[in-house]
Amino acid sequence: MENIDDTVLELIIGHLTSGEKSYHDGLRVLVVGGAGFIGSWLSESLVSLGANVTCLDNLSTGSLDNISRIKGKSNFKLLISDVLNVELSGEYDLVFYGASMPAPDMYMANPVKAMLTDSIGLYRILSKTLDWRSRVVYMSSSEIYGNPEVVPTPEEYYGRVNPIGLRSPYEESKRFAEALTMAFYREYGVDVRIARIFNTYGPRLDPNSPYSRVVTRFIERALRGEPIEIHGDGSQTRSFTFISDTVSGLLKLASCSKCSGEVFNIGSIEEVSIIDLAKTIIELTGSKSQIVHVPPRPDDPRRRKPDISKAMSKLGWTPRVSLIEGLKLTIDWFKRRISFE
Repeated sequence: MENIDDTVLELIIGHLTSGEKSYHDGLRVLVVGGAGFIGSWLSESLVSLGANVTCLDNLSTGSLDNISRIKGKSNFKLLISDVLNVELSGEYDLVFYGASMPAPDMYMANPVKAMLTDSIGLYRILSKTLDWRSRVVYMSSSEIYGNPEVVPTPEEYYGRVNPIGLRSPYEESKRFAEALTMAFYREYGVDVRIARIFNTYGPRLDPNSPYSRVVTRFIERALRGEPIEIHGDGSQTRSFTFISDTVSGLLKLASCSKCSGEVFNIGSIEEVSIIDLAKTIIELTGSKSQIVHVPPRPDDPRRRKPDISKAMSKLGWTPRVSLIEGLKLTIDWFKRRISFE
């Protein structure tokens, strides 16, 4: 039986050039949020590439299951602590900062904590990099664009965000974090680069976690034959990126020698409406689930689709996994790992 985790890892590593692979070999890498959904795949990929990885995670949204395949490896270390008060020893050549609360239900319920992670937490790590002389990849989000007027959205677009809305704890903390990251670049010369990640999905995104998001919830309910709830009329669109494409983009960005102080969209250009996503998942699972409409979320963006021409030209990166292919892999993983009795 095919191991889907191995398949995802092969897709990630297979996307890298020989030079990008060798860059990470032997590096001392700190992954903040390294037991989370994206962070665990990033940690596992780096371990596979020969990096010496320290995973810092408070396990509020991450889990030990996510890193079970690498936990006993000699080049992997787990540090269970909160970035807001952790005391770090040693030095690191490369830092990925991915600690956050990306699920709307979670950051709306914990707005202050969500904002502190991307302000005080990030400041503490960036301050350390002054001594470590690390390269830093800040994992930002398409949420910084808010409800964009320009679609496909390029990195030059400033965004349209309600600064006091219910989504603002995540949107504005990401915007502040980008500004703080660039301030360390301009004032102190820290080698930073920013990845604006668009909706990522795939294996390890637990539907029972408060971290779960739309693809995960839809798959779980479809497999159970339960009603699938859509906020609003479902015409709002997103560009869903399979996890292997997101992680390969992050690794390419980290190894780029001429990307310091730059921002890159990392996301699929395959735009789909939420209602069409639900219909596709129902079809792929053979489910009898019905679609139910509930009130729209406040300030919910109408469209999300990145302009990835910069990532294509400077990183040699473009998504390789189609939405249908990625959904099939994710559904298969769910069927094998989660009980739907």
